Amino acid sequence: MGTELHKKNTPANLKIAVISISTTRGIEDDKSGAWIKQQIKKEGHETVLHHVVTDDIDAIRSAVQNVVENITPHAVLMSGGTGISPRDVTIEAVAPLFDKTLGAFGVLFAQLSFEEIDSAAIMSRATAGIIGHTVVFCMPGSLKACKLACSSLIFPELGHIIKHISET
Repeated sequence: MGTELHKKNTPANLKIAVISISTTRGIEDDKSGAWIKQQIKKEGHETVLHHVVTDDIDAIRSAVQNVVENITPHAVLMSGGTGISPRDVTIEAVAPLFDKTLGAFGVLFAQLSFEEIDSAAIMSRATAGIIGHTVVFCMPGSLKACKLACSSLIFPELGHIIKHISET
């Protein structure tokens, strides 16, 4: 079965949560989160939550668990906390929650980043996985990185991913 045929009948009007990780920004100056929300609307989907969480493992993990269990979005798009500094703990907070990982997301994001920022792409720890019936993407917090991940990888495949994780 070809990719085009396989992507037919993917769900539309998805419910998506946006969680930004930052100790220095609030919701009013979360440029990446605001851009992601605009793209969600542009893609014909619905933002069911936009929240900023501090760089703390317990706070991040609690926020993700709360969103997945109580709001039950199709997807959670997370920005920030994926670097290598001591305060970057998004991956450590979220990865243990994954039932399955989407290992190619980080690899493909790093490849695309390399084309834009050269060898500094080696510091990216972008990752994605499935928690229950929700796909979670963790991407860097910079606006440029969010645009790259969302436009090149996430939105082109999101409906296809949801179709598969919703199968019973």
